[in-house]
Amino acid sequence: MAPATDDDVRQPLLAGQRRPELTTIDPVPIDDGPPPGSEAQDDSDVAGLDGTFKRNLGTIEAFAIIISIVIGSGIFTSPGAIDTNVPSVGAALLIWVVGGVLAWTGAATMAELGTAIPGEGGVQPYLQYIFGDVFGFLAAWTWIVAVMPATLAILSIVFVESIYSAAGQTDGAGSIVHKLLSILILVVVTLANSISTTASNRLNKLFVGTKFVTIFLIVVAAIVVVALQVSDPHRDVGGRDWYTHNWFDFRKTVTPDGREIDWRDVSQWEMLGHYSAALYGALWAYSGWDKAIYISAELSAPARQLPLSINTAIPTIIICFITANAAYYVLLPWDVVSTTDSVAVTAIARLLGPAFGIVAAVLICLVVVGSLLGNSFVAGRMAVAAARRGWLPDLFAVVGRVGFRSNEFATGHGGPGDDGRPASDAPINALVLSTIISALYILLGNFRALLTFNGLGEYTFFFLTVLGAIVLRFREPELCRPYKPILLIPVIFAVVSGFVVVRGAAFAPFQTLILGAVWLLGLAIYLTQRWWASRRE
Repeated sequence: MAPATDDDVRQPLLAGQRRPELTTIDPVPIDDGPPPGSEAQDDSDVAGLDGTFKRNLGTIEAFAIIISIVIGSGIFTSPGAIDTNVPSVGAALLIWVVGGVLAWTGAATMAELGTAIPGEGGVQPYLQYIFGDVFGFLAAWTWIVAVMPATLAILSIVFVESIYSAAGQTDGAGSIVHKLLSILILVVVTLANSISTTASNRLNKLFVGTKFVTIFLIVVAAIVVVALQVSDPHRDVGGRDWYTHNWFDFRKTVTPDGREIDWRDVSQWEMLGHYSAALYGALWAYSGWDKAIYISAELSAPARQLPLSINTAIPTIIICFITANAAYYVLLPWDVVSTTDSVAVTAIARLLGPAFGIVAAVLICLVVVGSLLGNSFVAGRMAVAAARRGWLPDLFAVVGRVGFRSNEFATGHGGPGDDGRPASDAPINALVLSTIISALYILLGNFRALLTFNGLGEYTFFFLTVLGAIVLRFREPELCRPYKPILLIPVIFAVVSGFVVVRGAAFAPFQTLILGAVWLLGLAIYLTQRWWASRRE
């Protein structure tokens, strides 16, 4: 593929391409660029082509948002669940590599769509363009009422559980105090994101630094242990298993409930089930790889910046995850890794004592807050995009204020404009909606149930979106694609994500039924909107 020119990366995406008519109910006008068949505008015109938010983000901001969202609780909580389901330490590290590569294939496909199809709201415009209005609506509906609120609820719960773990309490997750504290941290993060886009990006960059520092300290601790052990083979420091055992030999693992698995007695079919469970844990840890597309409408040169941010952030994350997990196996006995859900805190506390364990817990809490902040930032923008298409009330398309919409939109500079426009460009009403739904999930759900519910909803539409990208390759081969990975990449992800959905639905029928009910309710709302619109005509 020929490299994109400066004009290519700045022009409105899909300029001059055919687009289907989109059906909405009294939408706020959306300016996605020149009408079909028109010539692309020059750079000065493009600079002013704004949706709800100004195109004032760059590659660094997109990179920071991906890092902030993906490096969250997963790298500090998932290693135990993965280790339990694989026969060797080497296999566990390979699962982390495979999970990262799969996340990369999905992100690369999303980048292809994000540089070819314009619009705010992540997968909404892609599914709307490829499969029709109803698929775009159901994607938006699922993300707004299920996926993103469940994600925010999970992260809020994990934050409070980290505090409880640091204090030596591990059985308070279901208490009302625990739930209220989870809601409190959620409200604080919402208030932080309600200031402005500029403030949110500055906080994201701060928390990105915290994430890298935390992983760096864990890896340095492991390097010190390796150096001490090699210099004195008889020294008892860290977990000596890394030094005395082959990393790819089968070993018995212990589940959190105390059951021991002897992998030599496990059938091939059972082994496949265990590997599937391990991969599911890795994909959860990598979740968030898609989030750059949700702010693609705010990138100043999306055709260049979106692929660049994804193709630098995802490899960086894979390296961080692999090195951190290798460090855990150096710092801890291998039978401990499989039985703890707080592997980082356990490793540091065992090496340096309880006081340093508390320090590690504080750093991990900051990492989780960073992920919570990034996901909340994205959640608000999804609701705004849906409202501007008429799928939600206009109230949720407002930025910069609480209340019903005016004719003014924010400048995106984070300060008051000369024309009296709002000083803030934060989607406050949308953030409040997301917070309320997330608070209900916290009160009514628990970590494991919400995790499965979130994964089912998310990967169903990931599968449909990537399948749509494959369909579009054959249906519209001439579609302008500034970024176009080889066809094998979306095919691999479609196969794996389809498997994840089927497996999840089979093993979690209750969450599947709830998700089905959410879709039926969304479909009923969509059909009611269509009926009401036809009556008004």
